[in-house]
Amino acid sequence: MIPVSEAKKRIVEHCHSFKVELLPLLEANSFVIAEPVFSPIDTPPFNQSAMDGYAFSFANWDGKSPFQVSREIQAGSYSIDALKPLEAVRIFTGAALPPGSDTVVMQEKIIKYGGNITIDDAQITLGSNVRKQGSQTQKGAMALPQGQLLTPSGISFLAGIGIHTVNVFGKPTVSIIVTGKELIKAGNPITDGNVYESNSIGLTAALNQIGLAPISITIVDDDETEIQIAITEQLNSDMIIITGGVSVGDYDLVPAALEKSGVEKVFHKVKQKPGKPFYFGTHNQTLIFALPGNPAAVMTCFYEYVILAIGQFTKKEYFKSYSLPLTNDFTKKAGLTHYLKGKMSEHGVTVLEAQESYLLNSFAQADCLIEFEEEREFFKKGEFVKLRMII
Repeated sequence: MIPVSEAKKRIVEHCHSFKVELLPLLEANSFVIAEPVFSPIDTPPFNQSAMDGYAFSFANWDGKSPFQVSREIQAGSYSIDALKPLEAVRIFTGAALPPGSDTVVMQEKIIKYGGNITIDDAQITLGSNVRKQGSQTQKGAMALPQGQLLTPSGISFLAGIGIHTVNVFGKPTVSIIVTGKELIKAGNPITDGNVYESNSIGLTAALNQIGLAPISITIVDDDETEIQIAITEQLNSDMIIITGGVSVGDYDLVPAALEKSGVEKVFHKVKQKPGKPFYFGTHNQTLIFALPGNPAAVMTCFYEYVILAIGQFTKKEYFKSYSLPLTNDFTKKAGLTHYLKGKMSEHGVTVLEAQESYLLNSFAQADCLIEFEEEREFFKKGEFVKLRMII
């Protein structure tokens, strides 16, 4: 067996591939930009009024003379006629300033009589209430760097400079294989010796949580040939997640099936609980995660290991780690890292009841996994512990 830290290190070392995809801007939301995005235009593309008011030439004004209002310019309109001295135009927010103007006075700061206005604003200066051309982004300048996570605000920003597609780090393709003669699908009547299959449902939901969906779900009997065929058929995926059949029992046939499928073992068994029989291997660029069949072990290994690998593809960090104080004492034996379901509150994090690997009821209530280090035995109330969010 290897320590948890070594297992994670080896997984990262074998995540060699990633994909760059050109996506329509809206579809790129929550992806990470794979190359710098440069602005094709100045933004604003012209000197733009920031207010409803009147545009004029500050340089040609003596600070007291009235202006004759000659015309108006709405947003979306443009005038090519240059302003004459002491001429102003009625202008609206977002409209382009006409040639010869450089300043806008707010409509609340004028005195209007007939077709003329007098400015009543002691604070006005050259360039007031004007958004200068290129003041947000200049043509050819980097708008967003490689590695930037695209958020709704980032999407809006790129749309505003005319970008409609963007290169991003793509998500990996994931296949799920569930092994077990005893498994039946929910909705069918349960019979003696059977249990309802939930691992594929839980894994699919967890993938959906980060915007992925499995490209296939295969449920197979505890038969080595059947398992091998299922593995071979999915080796074109970036990742394969297998549940069950990975320990040392007579019907734990997954390691042998993986070997016969040409999968190269990187490690098998990790010093942790739950999930000690966890297996990781590769086939060319495909990553294979073979997880124990117990549901809590499956979900624990997913959040701690599979998510780590997915993040190497997408260049994102999922389910961040934090430290919080324990609200109750906890004792374990030295030798294994323990991952326990926890519940956070304003007072810290509480270790929940029902921690056995076959129990999911505590997982259903948990919002985090608490990590208790391999060699330690006693953890006191108030002590800060590392945890991973799972919501």
